[in-house]
Amino acid sequence: MDQVTDHIAAPPEDLVAMLGQIDARLRWLSAWTIHHANHLRENPDGLKVGGHQASCASMTAIMAALYFHALGPNDRVAVKPHASPVLHAIHYLLGQQTREQLERFRGFGGAQSYPSRTKDKIPVDFSTGSVGLGVAVTVFASLVQDYLIAHGAMASDRAGRMVALLGDAELDEGNIYEALIEAYKHDVRRCWWIVDYNRQSLDATTADRMFNRFDDIFRTCGWRVVTLKHGTMQREAFRKPGGAAIARWIDDCGNAEFAALTYEGGAAWRARLLADLHDPDTRALIAAHDDEALAALMTNLGGHCPATLVQAFDAAADDRPTLFIAYTIKGYGLPLAGHKDNHSGLLNEAQMDALRTRLNIPPGAEWDAWAGLGANAAARLQAFVDASAVARARGSAEAPALPMPALAVPDAKTQSTQAAFGRILLDLAKSGAPIADGIVTTSPDVTVSTNLGAWVNQRGLFRRAELPDVFARAKIPSAQKWAGHAAGQHIELGIAESNLFLLLAAAGLAAPLFGARLLPIGTVYDPFIARGLDALNYACYSDARFLLVATPSGLTLGPEGGAHQSINTPLIGMGQPGLTAFEPAYADELAACLEFAFAHMQEKSGGSVYLRLSTRQIEQAARADDAWRADMLRGGYWRVAPAPGARAAIAYMGAIAPEAEAAFVAMREEIPGLGLLAVTSPGLLHQGFMAARAARWRGRPATRSHIETLLAPLDRDAGLVTVLDGSPAALSWLGGVRGHRVSPLGVESFGQTGQLPDLYRTYRLDADAIIEAMAELLL
Repeated sequence: MDQVTDHIAAPPEDLVAMLGQIDARLRWLSAWTIHHANHLRENPDGLKVGGHQASCASMTAIMAALYFHALGPNDRVAVKPHASPVLHAIHYLLGQQTREQLERFRGFGGAQSYPSRTKDKIPVDFSTGSVGLGVAVTVFASLVQDYLIAHGAMASDRAGRMVALLGDAELDEGNIYEALIEAYKHDVRRCWWIVDYNRQSLDATTADRMFNRFDDIFRTCGWRVVTLKHGTMQREAFRKPGGAAIARWIDDCGNAEFAALTYEGGAAWRARLLADLHDPDTRALIAAHDDEALAALMTNLGGHCPATLVQAFDAAADDRPTLFIAYTIKGYGLPLAGHKDNHSGLLNEAQMDALRTRLNIPPGAEWDAWAGLGANAAARLQAFVDASAVARARGSAEAPALPMPALAVPDAKTQSTQAAFGRILLDLAKSGAPIADGIVTTSPDVTVSTNLGAWVNQRGLFRRAELPDVFARAKIPSAQKWAGHAAGQHIELGIAESNLFLLLAAAGLAAPLFGARLLPIGTVYDPFIARGLDALNYACYSDARFLLVATPSGLTLGPEGGAHQSINTPLIGMGQPGLTAFEPAYADELAACLEFAFAHMQEKSGGSVYLRLSTRQIEQAARADDAWRADMLRGGYWRVAPAPGARAAIAYMGAIAPEAEAAFVAMREEIPGLGLLAVTSPGLLHQGFMAARAARWRGRPATRSHIETLLAPLDRDAGLVTVLDGSPAALSWLGGVRGHRVSPLGVESFGQTGQLPDLYRTYRLDADAIIEAMAELLL
């Protein structure tokens, strides 16, 4: 039975009536938008446009009650992907969306298929599309909001609730439960998840065995669970003689059976109920309803009842995280309601005409916000909509940039980039610079092994409630001094890389969501980027701004073995939009990359940054000046410039620098003018190369990309040996820039445990391999 109890005051009838009318209007507008895109708009390529009318119809009452009653001005919402047309319809009623955008739904430049912060023109709080991620990010947004309040960057009276609207099939996504566990650890509050429990996924109806299981899972993690199974019409019927038997029958009815009866309609409901229920009072209650009324009664579920929804939302107005399980029917109010194939189903012309007639909408007035209503009713509804909290401007907030001081380079003669990263952050932590106060770090249980420990010792763990360092209090020696408090600047996560990237997404959106800037830094072992790759892509697609530091990386991890040795992450760095990747070899390169990252994260046209670091200690490069720095930040620079017309060059990246240098020294006398190129960002080089080519194609003034400039001194027939501790494809493309012959070295198979000399020799990363590759090119 429902957890909306009768002792909660019923909402005003006038409010319920208006929400019901808005519900019907949202159902119409979303269905019509999809219909127009599929049946009326010109379609030159003949591909199905799609748009999920059934998934929209199951959400319209929930979204009407949420947006026009429950939401406050500071609340933020992640809308389930397939309900995107309903979200656009809401903003259309608010005057924040145009007819042109709706007419171009799923078309070029129009309203997007799924809510998008970066592509849609309406206010979108959280992008959704890859199911489950938009849900889970809300708990991390709530955590970030608490962080900002605790640090005085946001007033507590501006706090809002983070809301996720999700389909029940999204509860199959594993990242949901990883986030749920992390939320419990951090005592997350001010969070609602509202499940559109229509019990149908893309392919079929959902398993009956999950009934009540979701309740148990969420309650165990400290959430209030509110089940909205029955609407007011059903609850009133259940109180009548014979009604309890119908209630029990509904509770016992399987998901597939309920969906099929819904599709078949009133006569099928009657036949089935009379076959199963023999109590005279129950049969009399059934007989009191004609087929249409009986179908309306049996489908009057809580998620379609504005009164039930309002009661539930009003009763959960405190800070406790709450899961609403709102029973609905997929396709509610449409001819395809309940059909197991309705996920991608589309109403035909006749069905749309019948729906329009039922709503009294005249032909030609389909796009009118309140078509079919009298002038007084339309004006009253518009005034109601305009008075809602969401009618106030809810666009992205502005936050000033944090000034970037020059970063001192750690002065050790021999060091790794990972150790240098830790030292630079420690110096920042001690500096008192404003930018240090804006940094928040996080890591999935690899804080110490990625050299964040000293930063945490200096700045502390973030906890809303004090968390003493028991070992320090007992005077037990430990290098880690991790007291937790509200001023802490490190958020420790469990081993779940998806959570890392979702927290980086939420913290990286602090400026537009909450008007306070954060500079999030997340550390992870480089190979395990792949564990959270979907969430990383989601964060970049949302235009979140963060710094990802991935270390250790490659075969250079040595004794850790193949399971921890990353291979293809340089390609991820090259291919991921919104993410600028660097792989510095030296501490001074790293310091310059960090300065770039902190600035780039704050620029309007900027983005996020990925640093691939190493634990390999190497002797630092001797520098005569800083002339190398600008080119390094563009993706590469000559350690030793080639002579004009040179026949060969070595291009290396990252921790293989000593091997490349050794090979260079061994060959420079035999190959006059040999060049040594340090590549720090193949992604930037490739982007610049493609941009220059695109400019030529489009008739713009001819420009030469950075990589073209770098390779210009080489003879057209010169040979390039490229080498990195990763996929050789990250650098092998350099031969296509000017037609040079290439011998690419890198890692193409899983690694194994071993010392670096053995591994480098076996996987052809050592100086001998570079020399042999060059000989192959030139002899």
